[in-house]
Amino acid sequence: MKNNLLLIGAALTLSSCSMILGPSTTDVTVIGVNDFHGNLLPTSFRVPDPADRTKTLTVQAGGVEAIGGVLAEARRANPNTVFVGVGDMTGASPLISALLRDEPTIAALNGLGMAVNVVGNHEFDNGVAELTRFQKGGCASNEPTKACKFNNTFEGAKFQYLAANVLDAATGKPIFPAYKIVQVGKARIAFVGAVLKDTPTVVTPSGVAGLTFADEVASVNAVMPEIKRQRPDAVIALIHQGGASKDSFDVVDCKTLSGDIVKIAQGLDAGIGAIMTGHTHRGYNCVVPDPAGKPRTVIQGDSYGHLLQRLDLQVDTRLHKLLSVKASNVVVDAAKQAKDPAMTTIVAQAKGLTDTLSKQVVATLGTEQITRAVNAAGESQLGDVIADSQLAAAAPADKGGAVIAFMNPGGIRADLPVNVPNASKQVTYGDVFTVQPFGNVMMVVTLTGAQIKAALEQQFDNPAAGQNRILQVSRGFTYTWDNAKPKGEKVSDVKLNGQPLDPGAKYRVTMNNFLADGGDGFTVFAQGTDRLGGAVDLDAFQNYLKSTTVTPEPATRITRLN
Repeated sequence: MKNNLLLIGAALTLSSCSMILGPSTTDVTVIGVNDFHGNLLPTSFRVPDPADRTKTLTVQAGGVEAIGGVLAEARRANPNTVFVGVGDMTGASPLISALLRDEPTIAALNGLGMAVNVVGNHEFDNGVAELTRFQKGGCASNEPTKACKFNNTFEGAKFQYLAANVLDAATGKPIFPAYKIVQVGKARIAFVGAVLKDTPTVVTPSGVAGLTFADEVASVNAVMPEIKRQRPDAVIALIHQGGASKDSFDVVDCKTLSGDIVKIAQGLDAGIGAIMTGHTHRGYNCVVPDPAGKPRTVIQGDSYGHLLQRLDLQVDTRLHKLLSVKASNVVVDAAKQAKDPAMTTIVAQAKGLTDTLSKQVVATLGTEQITRAVNAAGESQLGDVIADSQLAAAAPADKGGAVIAFMNPGGIRADLPVNVPNASKQVTYGDVFTVQPFGNVMMVVTLTGAQIKAALEQQFDNPAAGQNRILQVSRGFTYTWDNAKPKGEKVSDVKLNGQPLDPGAKYRVTMNNFLADGGDGFTVFAQGTDRLGGAVDLDAFQNYLKSTTVTPEPATRITRLN
C-alpha cells in the first residue's frame, strides 16, 4: 500500500511538473533551396497541368523576390521557420550574378535569412580560396584592383557553410564544420552536410586542388555521436547528391527514387530525421528505408529556385525527439507570389551594374527558342548547335584543324534564350552567358579513332540518375548506342562525314578544357596529344550565332537502340 501511494504521488508530481512546464511540442518549418546557381531572376519552369496531368504548363518560377515572398508567408504562419541551402548556391550563374563574382547572390541569401548551406560541387568552381572569401568576406584578392564587385565592401555569408567530407589534403582537417545546431524558437535543429564524394570528377582540377573528398555516409555518421551528445530536437541531413524519380515532384512519399542518393540514404544514421538533397536538379518527394528499416523522407526541389523543399516537423523539446515529418515541394510562381521589397532592391542594384552588357543583342535565331531538352538518345538541338559552334571556331588550320567537336551536356545550363515567348527571336549576351557561364577555354587534341570510340564508351561507365552524360557532337559525326549491350560494347557504327571511323587513324578533336582534362569521367580525352588552346567557349558560341541565322536541325546525329 505504501509503495502504491508513492507511485501515485510520483505520477501526480510528474503531472504537476508537466502543467507548470507547459506543452513540450513545437512545430518547426524547414525550407530549403538547392542548386540555385545565382539565379536572382525567375526563369521558365514546367509544372503539371492541374486539368490534365499528362500535360505541362510553363510558368516563370524562382527569383529571390518571389522566394522572399514564400519565406515571409511561411514565417507569418509559423515563426519557427528556418531557411537552408542544399548546395550550389553560387557558380554556373547567369550574368547578373556571375559578372559580380556572385556577391549579390550571397547578399540576397543573407537577406533571406539563410542559416546554413552545405557546399555543392559548384561552390568550388573558383577554388577553395574564393569559397573561403564567400564565408569570411573581403574583396577578391586575384582582381587587379582588389575591388568588390557589388558593393564597396563584401561582408561574406552570414550563414554557415557545412562540409563533413571535405578535408584539407595537407592537414586532414575539415575546411568547414560538419554540422551546426540552429535555434529555431524553442527548438534546436541540427543540420549536418556533405557533398558528393565524386566532386573532383565534375569540377575543374584547379577548383579542388589541395582537397580530399571522403565518403558521404562515413563522414556524416562519424559526427553523429557528437551531435547526439548535444541532444538536439531533430537532425536533418543536407546532402549535395541526388537521384531521379519517375513520379512528379508533387507526388508525396514516392517509392520510385533511383540514383546514388538511394544507397547514401540507406546508410545514413537512423537518428537523422529527414534527408534534403541536391545536385541532380530534379524535384522529388520520396521515402527510402533508413538502416533500421523505417521509411525516411528524401526530398529535392528543382534547380534555380523553381521549387523549394519544405519539411514541417513536430518535435518534443523536453524529450529532444522528432515526432513527425511532413514533406512537400513548393512551386515559386513568380507571377502569383508577393515579392520581398528588400530583394527587389538587391535585384535592381545588380541589374543596374550588369544590364548594359546583359541586354546587348547578340543574334537573331530562326526560331523562338533552341532547347537543351534531350531525346531518347541523349541528344539535344542546343547541344548540336554548341558543338557546331566549337567546331567552327577550331576548324581553321591555324586554330587547330579540328574535324570533330564534343560538348559535355552538364555545361549547357539553360535553353536559348532562357525565357519564352520570344516573338523577336533575338538572343542577348545575357542569354548566351546563361547557357555557357563557365568561361572554359577550347582545346584541340589529337586522338585515334580507337580512343574516340573508347571515350564514347565512357559515357556509360557511371551514369548518375537524372544526369545525362551523353556527349553532344558536331555536324558530320554520327554513331549508334545500344543500352542492351554490356559496358564497353555499347557504341557502334561510328562515322565521320558518312565514313566509318578508322581505329588506327588520327583525328583532331576540339572540346573545352574541362573535358580535355578528363572531366566528367572522360579520362580518355586526357590522353590527347598535340594540345592547342583556342578561344573561350562563350566567344565561340556567340560568334557562331552572329555569323548565321541558326535554325535547329533534327537531333539525329546519335541513334539509340533499346
